Amino acid sequence: MTMATETENNGPESKEIKDVKEMKEALKDDAPPDNKQEEKDAAAKKDEAAGKKDDDAAAAAATAGAATAPAKASTVHHPDYEKDVVYLYQFPRTPLLPSLSPYGLKVETWLRLNGIKYENVDHKMKFRSKKGQLPFVELNGEEIADSTIILRELSQKFGKDLDAGLTSEQRSVSHAMISMIENHLVWVVACWRTKNLDQVLKGYKVNLQLALGSRIPNAILNFFFKLTFGRKLDWLQGARKVKAQGMGVHSPEEVSQFGCTDLKVLSDTLADKPFFFGDEPTTMDVVAFAHLAQILYIDKDTPYSLRDYMVENCPNLVGHCSRVKERCFPDWDEICSSLDMNTHLPKPEKQEEKEGKEEAKESKESKEEKEGDKEKADKEEKEVEKDKEVDENKEKEKDGK
Repeated sequence: MTMATETENNGPESKEIKDVKEMKEALKDDAPPDNKQEEKDAAAKKDEAAGKKDDDAAAAAATAGAATAPAKASTVHHPDYEKDVVYLYQFPRTPLLPSLSPYGLKVETWLRLNGIKYENVDHKMKFRSKKGQLPFVELNGEEIADSTIILRELSQKFGKDLDAGLTSEQRSVSHAMISMIENHLVWVVACWRTKNLDQVLKGYKVNLQLALGSRIPNAILNFFFKLTFGRKLDWLQGARKVKAQGMGVHSPEEVSQFGCTDLKVLSDTLADKPFFFGDEPTTMDVVAFAHLAQILYIDKDTPYSLRDYMVENCPNLVGHCSRVKERCFPDWDEICSSLDMNTHLPKPEKQEEKEGKEEAKESKESKEEKEGDKEKADKEEKEVEKDKEVDENKEKEKDGK
């Protein structure tokens, strides 16, 4: 699959190189037991030549050698996982959109809508699934890739089905609409992005230095991005892939018309309902939101015909995006301003803040203690004055007598 059906693995390290490294590591790890076995075999042959029959001993030794073989290494990137917590690997945040990948936004929206505990892994675009895709998730030490499969597997695992209330006919409509979005509309957006890379970087205010965790100046990263990613790599779908799919051979006007037709179909299907099938969101609402957000939430100063058509002719789709956004991302502004991958999780108290609170507490206690000492001293002073006054009165009475 490609970016239109999840992003392929074309990261900093190619699959071939990775495979070679893994193969070398495997050979390196397996060498000790192999060498031991050879020594045992040689000894066995020597004994056999001398007339000794110790097959049973050799078998026992082989069993012992197998028992001491190194255990298979964990294949997940997050081995110290917490049970039933979903670890989501996706693209970095942007100042206008939680994810530039509709598939990453789709998975995160679904997780939030279902109230499933999850954590974004800030991997700086370093990891891909075994299928070479982003997003992917890890759950209880197992990897699940491809957003559609992720939703299906997690739905079964956690007993969450957004489509449980749909009729057979509605499920068929949902399947057809999702297929249109993820196999047609997504290519319209991908085609515009590959032909307008400068507008993409500016329109979504992408900071590649921050997103990739690199010290290379943004000017150089932007040049590399346009030279490499735009042609053949993964993030925004390479131009070659868009052309191979068929969308890339059309003129910008024709591509835009394709997209407008899809938006009109979605708008007519939604009509005046809050969500596509009534008062509650379903899987289709999640998928539609994830893709429509890519069109709607781009800087207003960036010329984009598809966004303009949606705003002017499909106000119900704009309203739909707002409803899903408010329901699933109450922290949207915080996400886009801080670019924090996990604003939904409680933050551990920083050491400086903790020390500051302790100092403030000690200062308060010290102040209260001083005030207490002052009150005590004032009280004692008053008592002394009172005793003195009593003594003086007694002296006066004595002198009068």
